[in-house]
Parts: sequence; C-alpha cells; structure tokens
Amino acid sequence: MMIARYGFQTVPERIFRQLLRRGPSVGESSSINRVSSQQHRTYRAAVCAELKKPLVLQDLQATELKPAEVRVSVHCCGVNFADILACQGLYQERPPLPFTPGMEFSGCVAETGSNVTTLQKGDRVMGVSGGSAMAEECIVDQKVLWKIPKEVGYEEAAALPVSYGTGLLALQHRAATQPGEIVLVTAAAGGAGLAAVDIAAHVLQAKVIAAAGSDEKCALAVLKGAYASINYNTSNLKEELKKLTNKKGVNVVFDAVGGDIFKDALSSLSWEGRIVVVGFAGGSIPSVPANLLLLKNISAMGVFWGRYREQDFPVFSQSISSAIQLCQEGKIRPHIGAVFKLQQVNEAFQHVMQRASVGKVVLSMK
Repeated sequence: MMIARYGFQTVPERIFRQLLRRGPSVGESSSINRVSSQQHRTYRAAVCAELKKPLVLQDLQATELKPAEVRVSVHCCGVNFADILACQGLYQERPPLPFTPGMEFSGCVAETGSNVTTLQKGDRVMGVSGGSAMAEECIVDQKVLWKIPKEVGYEEAAALPVSYGTGLLALQHRAATQPGEIVLVTAAAGGAGLAAVDIAAHVLQAKVIAAAGSDEKCALAVLKGAYASINYNTSNLKEELKKLTNKKGVNVVFDAVGGDIFKDALSSLSWEGRIVVVGFAGGSIPSVPANLLLLKNISAMGVFWGRYREQDFPVFSQSISSAIQLCQEGKIRPHIGAVFKLQQVNEAFQHVMQRASVGKVVLSMK
C-alpha cells in the first residue's frame, strides 16, 4: 500500500515554521499598519507543505473577512479519504501548495462579514469548504453554512455533510431507490458505507445487504440496519448474493470499492437495476461491460458529491439540509468510529489508510 512508502508521521513543525508567514519588509507601505485587527493574530492549522509527506502544525495568520464571508471557530472536522488523496496529489481537484485540508466541519460563528444576514456571532453551524477546515478556524461563504439543531452534537454535525450528502444523492437522487427494493452497499463499515446503510434502511425503507472486509465490520453494518451481510474477503460476493436474493439479484448497488467487487456487484443486478459509483477504495478503477447494460437493462452512474456545489447548488444544499433534518428527527445517526486531536492529524490519516477505521473519523479542535 502507499502508506508503506509515504507513512504519515509526526515531524518537527519548526521545519515549516516560516511557511505561510510573512511580515512587512522595510519600506513597505505604511497602510499595512491600518489593515485590520486580524493582522497579528494567528491560529493553528494542519498544513500540507509537500505532497506525500506528513502534515505539519503551523501558526497561520488570520485574514480579513469579505462581505459575504463568515469566520467559524472550528470544533470538529470530518476526516475523508479524499483529504488523504488530496495530500498525495491523487484527488480530482489539486489545490496549490501549501494548503490546509478538511472539507466538512462544525463549530461556532466567531465573526460575520458586512453583508451576512443569515447568521450571527455565537450560532452553532456546520459547513463545507474546498479545504482549510483542519484548523482552529476557517473562513467560508455564508451560503455553505447551516445551523446545527440543539439535538445534534458537534461531532455528529461534522460527520453529516460528505457521507450523508453522498448517500442521499446516490440512493435517492440518482438511483431513485424505492421502498422494499434490495440495496447492496460495499465498504459498508466505512463513513460513506455506514451512512448509505443508515439511509437505505431507515429513510428509504429498503432491504440492505452489507458487504465489507471483515466479520466485525459486517456485524456493525447489520447493527446499523442491514438485514444481511457478506464478508467479501472470505466469501464469493456473487454467489452469496444469489443465495440471499434467491437468484433474483439486487435492485441498487452503492459501490465505494471498485475493482472486482464492482464487477461482481454489477453482474448481480436484477432487471433494470442501478449501480452508483462513489469511489475506488480498492485502488482499481474497473471498466463497464456495455453489453451487460444492454442485456439486463441496467444503469451504471456516478456521484461526485462535491461537484454538485458548482454544477447544481440547490441539489447540493438540499442534500445537507435533508441530512440535518433526518438527524434532528432521529431517523439517522452518524457512527463516530474514532476522534483524534488536531495534533494527531497524521495518526488519523494513518488510521483511515490502514482501513482500521469504521464509520466516521473526526478531528477535534477543542
């Protein structure tokens, strides 16, 4: 695995102490002295200064807000595989170095821009960013923040946007899953997988078969709502699905693995079945046999949840609003598998990369 070569380990932060910090040089305009009260204030952040190297903790300089922006004091940040890929230069979107990862967070409003009307200082919020949330504070546009109901804690709130947003878009928006349909979820004990199990079983009223890589992970998925499970490291996925469905196949597949697991799942679809691709945790990107799509009238589709933010913001926003409401009503409940402190960010990454994690891994800033 890549971790063997690029293990995320703690390194002395002084190596990068001067990164991203710059004081005024002699002769610069005196207007710098008038810029803002934020000029000399710093906050801690996890910084990717070099790809495929450990993150370092850095004191970054606070900046001024634009009119529509909000400064959030971050309480928790969700850890996603996409964050790790970004720090390796392998994600679809590649931010310029140096950068702070972290795409979902919860916290408290610390300051609002002059045009912000929907929030005020002290509000409990959760939100998404293009990065920058693995820090004590982050600045985002007001439109990508949502208030946290009193029934939802900071850890749960930080675990909702990516996993549950992806699950809702994949199963409800794209696959149009119907009550009583059989849904197969691969990597069912991961953050996105458990969210998909939760949504399919408790929101969409489907019958869920969970597939995971260990008996312990399978058991957790069943506890979360699946009626059956398959350990695809010790059993043949295709054969087990035939037994569980009486050879009829499954209606919907939520696949986050790819490779041979995807191929077995695709061939296990029933007439007019749908498979939704949400990732390739197995590391192999499979090809789709178009003849199979034709013969069984099945559909293969993808969900890149983050892209909806630019392409169809109302749908993107609704996925988060729905997740919040469902959590408030007690219909779904994120599973927090592990919580790490900000200074343990590399250990958190390693925990995910070694597939030791179940449910959501969260960084806590407080």
